[in-house]
Amino acid sequence: MSKLHLVFGGRVKDPRGLDFTDLASIDLVGIFDSYAAAEEAWRGAAQRTVDDAEMKYVVVHLHRLLEPETTG
Repeated sequence: MSKLHLVFGGRVKDPRGLDFTDLASIDLVGIFDSYAAAEEAWRGAAQRTVDDAEMKYVVVHLHRLLEPETTG
């Protein structure tokens, strides 16, 4: 199975947390088959909003959610 990674972002209440304020306006960047590709996409999306402290992008390891017993 591919090691899938989801990259998304949006406006958060507190930049130190992950409490997104408007789920309807989440920016879904994409799903990637490697962490390197996901990180590159995350970096590009985050760079576009670097001056907005309330915008946050994250990488989610989907493969860990799909097979939680697998480590690494």
